[in-house]
Amino acid sequence: MRVGECELIDKIRRRARVGAELSLGIGDDCSSIVVPPSHELLTSTDLLLEGVHFRLDWTDLHSLGIKSVAVNVSDLAAMGARPVSLHLAVGLPVDFSDRQVEQFLDGVFAGLDRYGVLLAGGDTCRSKGPLVISVTVQGFCHRNQLITRDGAGVGDELWVSGTLGDSGLALSFLQSKQPLSAFLAERHHRPEARTLLGQQLAIQGLATAMLDLSDGLSGDLRHLLKASGVGAAVELERLPLSKEFRAELQRDPGLFDLAICGGEDYELLFTAGPEMRPTLERLSVEMNLPLQRIGEITAGPELQFYTADGLSYQPQISAFDHFESTKERSRE
Repeated sequence: MRVGECELIDKIRRRARVGAELSLGIGDDCSSIVVPPSHELLTSTDLLLEGVHFRLDWTDLHSLGIKSVAVNVSDLAAMGARPVSLHLAVGLPVDFSDRQVEQFLDGVFAGLDRYGVLLAGGDTCRSKGPLVISVTVQGFCHRNQLITRDGAGVGDELWVSGTLGDSGLALSFLQSKQPLSAFLAERHHRPEARTLLGQQLAIQGLATAMLDLSDGLSGDLRHLLKASGVGAAVELERLPLSKEFRAELQRDPGLFDLAICGGEDYELLFTAGPEMRPTLERLSVEMNLPLQRIGEITAGPELQFYTADGLSYQPQISAFDHFESTKERSRE
């Protein structure tokens, strides 16, 4: 990489948009965000590590830039917040070319534009090892509308947006060196954060608890259940699957567990009272986004999966966990 740090920061600053919420952005020791009255400022941070979350022989840098924004903005969507600002810190490998840096930044700015987010600051340095990306996002939510993980109650219905298992299926193809279709590549390399859905669920008071699906339905749902002190019964025949996923199931039924445990779909998983079902069905049509009821919250502490004939089902794979060293599975 020939460009120096100061020159790189100047290039980034020239591309960054300004907005009313950002009273002080790139160029000072800190950024300053103006919080509207009666709102809370939500903050989330995440690391993306080469070899753990992505492989550069599997993804292009432009897509990686887009994904770096989307997967973090998704955390704000999961609480019903409107994304506002983002801080980006990168450790760039010493052998990275200026062109590679430009490709990554082009993707980052495409992601920022996609969600209307302002780049507020960050940091850059050289890495003697792999590419390291650290993203911090901030957003606003009215303090009476915030959706957390601990609000699910017995009798609430369990809902999910979009389709499940597509990213996990794409990862399995990459690992076995099979080509990806355009659809699976998009779902895995350039996921969409459901920001508008999250905001509508918050504004209309539709969801009692919510999170986004980054580590798989099984793993993330357990986080919600633990926080709420409840259990859940999931009807497997109700899981929303894409046409491509169903086609692959015809060839290999064993792939079904990817819909339960595969990570990085970044759909929203939420609970809602039964009385909200007509409104949620109408919202699904209005947003042209599938919202599927997949089960119910129960009193017991356990999570149970049931087949169409009422039999209990146990997946043969487990959800992603960074700290389980015995796993050979990994994200991209």
